[in-house]
Amino acid sequence: MSAPEQRRLRLGYGSNGFSGHRFPDACAVIAGLGYDGVALTLDQPHLDPFASDAVAQTARAAKSLADHGLAVVIETGSRYVLDPWHKHEPTLVSDGDRGPRVELLTRAVRIAAELGAEAMSCWSGVLPEGASAQDGWRRLTDGLGPVLDLAHELGVTVCVEPEPGMHVDTVDEALELRRRLGEPDHLRLTLDLGHLVCNEPRSPKASVALAGPLIGNVQVDDMVRDVHEHLELGAGTLDLDAVLGALLDTGFAGLASVELPRHSHAAPKVAARQIGALRASLARLVHTDTEGATP
Repeated sequence: MSAPEQRRLRLGYGSNGFSGHRFPDACAVIAGLGYDGVALTLDQPHLDPFASDAVAQTARAAKSLADHGLAVVIETGSRYVLDPWHKHEPTLVSDGDRGPRVELLTRAVRIAAELGAEAMSCWSGVLPEGASAQDGWRRLTDGLGPVLDLAHELGVTVCVEPEPGMHVDTVDEALELRRRLGEPDHLRLTLDLGHLVCNEPRSPKASVALAGPLIGNVQVDDMVRDVHEHLELGAGTLDLDAVLGALLDTGFAGLASVELPRHSHAAPKVAARQIGALRASLARLVHTDTEGATP
């Protein structure tokens, strides 16, 4: 494992876990607890990418982040920003018009560029019944093409997240998507640590090693096998020390942001517990390195 002084992993918190807070207030709490950044989901109430004043909202978000010295990644998992009736629809693999999803992602790239975000993260979507796997791959590559072109132009890293139940649901599938798109340098992976427990065919540690230097964004939560429910750290079966150690071994230097979108009702207390668990785990890893170092 890397020496302690080389560890650059930083801790963030997802804005979707602060949906009851105004964004400046969420930033104040997140920074006050000692987090280094925010994973900003484009949605009400924090930054609506389709609002008539989206430019002004972006400028206000930039000020809030700067006021508190917070780094940022952009997340696009908002539930009803495109369709008030159907969660997450349309996706990149939906039947019918997928244009609104592509438009959301291109707007997300522009907002990421404006905010100096370290990444813009997205996922594939659930393949509709009757659509073939080949339909899914074609729709994905067609939809992500213009998004990646714009991201390259603006210097934004795009990260695809394997999501349980979706067309791209494992690290292997995300790497296959990257291969089909020509393996561009600015296309990387988002890893949700809970998903590694829930859904991957190998151990979380092995999944991290497989993704290796292609990890561009990390989400932090706990889960149990085959149940896609984001839990506080320690409430599932994730070996936090092992997976953080594996991340450090890859040289990951980005934000690892807590992803608890259903915990906004107690956001400050929950966020305090998560950073406590993360700091304790990182301290144990540093202690292990120190104990094992050759004099």
